[in-house]
Amino acid sequence: MFPRGRSTVLALVLSWHLGAQTAPSAEIRQYLKVEAPVVALLHARVVDGTGAPAREDQTLILRGGRIEAMGASAATAVPKDAQSLDLTGHTVLPGLVGMHNHLFYTHSAHFDEKGAVPAPGRMFAEIAYSAPRLYLACGVTTIRTTGSLEPYTDLNLKRQIDAGLMPGPKMDVTGPYLEGFEPMTPQMHALGGPDEARRFVAYWADAGVTSFKAYMNITRADLGAAIQAAHARGLKVTGHLGSVTWPEALALGIDDFEHGPVYTDTEFTPDKKPDQGPPVAASWGSWLKVDIAGPEVQALIHALVAKRVAVTSTLPVFELGVPGRPPLQPRVLAAMSTESKASYLAARGRVKVAPNGMAEQLLKKEMAFELAFVRAGGLLLAGPDPTGMGGVLPGFGDHRELELLVEAGFSPVEAIHIYTANGAAFLGRLDRIGTLAPGKQADLVVVRGDPSRKIEDIENVVTVFKDGLGYDSAKLIESVRAHVGIR
Repeated sequence: MFPRGRSTVLALVLSWHLGAQTAPSAEIRQYLKVEAPVVALLHARVVDGTGAPAREDQTLILRGGRIEAMGASAATAVPKDAQSLDLTGHTVLPGLVGMHNHLFYTHSAHFDEKGAVPAPGRMFAEIAYSAPRLYLACGVTTIRTTGSLEPYTDLNLKRQIDAGLMPGPKMDVTGPYLEGFEPMTPQMHALGGPDEARRFVAYWADAGVTSFKAYMNITRADLGAAIQAAHARGLKVTGHLGSVTWPEALALGIDDFEHGPVYTDTEFTPDKKPDQGPPVAASWGSWLKVDIAGPEVQALIHALVAKRVAVTSTLPVFELGVPGRPPLQPRVLAAMSTESKASYLAARGRVKVAPNGMAEQLLKKEMAFELAFVRAGGLLLAGPDPTGMGGVLPGFGDHRELELLVEAGFSPVEAIHIYTANGAAFLGRLDRIGTLAPGKQADLVVVRGDPSRKIEDIENVVTVFKDGLGYDSAKLIESVRAHVGIR
């Protein structure tokens, strides 16, 4: 016999997996604005996530947590028992699928008198309270955590969210970083060889993680062992690499690369030594010397497409290195704790124009690569990566990533497709989420305006539906005011 509290949680978890509708908990209910068995969304503009043009004056019927019907308002019958919402002037799109969405954050940056980070290295704060609420408030209904510093916290958050005990997105929990010596932060474990890499993957897969991420100092031997162990369990491995080049990781069978090659592929770095990450400046500088349309980069793109290896765009975290970017937003500053806000503004003030505009050139080159990769048939994913100097927040950073994809040359509808259908496809859930169609889960976002024409309207989130429950975006955001960086 389970203790009463534990049995209640178990019942909620079982009902979730069996598809039963359970009454929302008191914690969830305080953030709901729509809670009805049947909901009709009337006269909405629909961007369905497939890449098709927006359709005007559509009606969606949600029943039992799924989309029951969707079509032109004049031809779609509205059930008599439905709670109806007139969405004239609003757009409905699929819930965003964030593919680089940590639950930790750079809460403050500490530098010594020389501007370096002193030992033991950079430290990050787990924001288990504010991150899930911000992601959901901004329309991100599914996330891949893409690297964990507190894996037990992340796994428990997933359990509590799935059990309906707290608001937040559906989670693909990535295991602790697969890293070598010396880790960028002491919060990461350093692998001691291929055997340990295999044991590490097995342990965390048994604990419940569903993906893995390799990091900057891993060796080829350890990466290859980890990939083999993960693939044996049907799990995928992505990487933010440096010691291992992209072609080397491709040969080992990696499934995805984070951040794009301009910032992480060291193959063109002069005097690159095997299993050693070169200085960042040298690596980045080497990419400024190659042409995206040239044979070297085109060969890399061809290999990625041929092997069906995805690339995850995280433009917001690199935009922070460009002076005056991103535009300061009151909503972002209001969500930060006092210390985090002071730290970010101070760090932003230290960003100087680099010689020859290097930061701007790098950002533009990465944008050009991502556009060329997609045009060649590559699978581009997207997420904000809320790290850097603290200027990228969960949820708000996802909106910024969409805006930067459009700046890179994608149409707004293409950017939405990348952020919805592509992520769902990579996770193997496109039959349930990622696009809007009858039979799919009712994970969708209602925004005021038309992001299919003006992508900045994505920031105007009004209601976020997850499994048919409509969350009040404004209430979720208000609940984390001044919390980001603390909890």
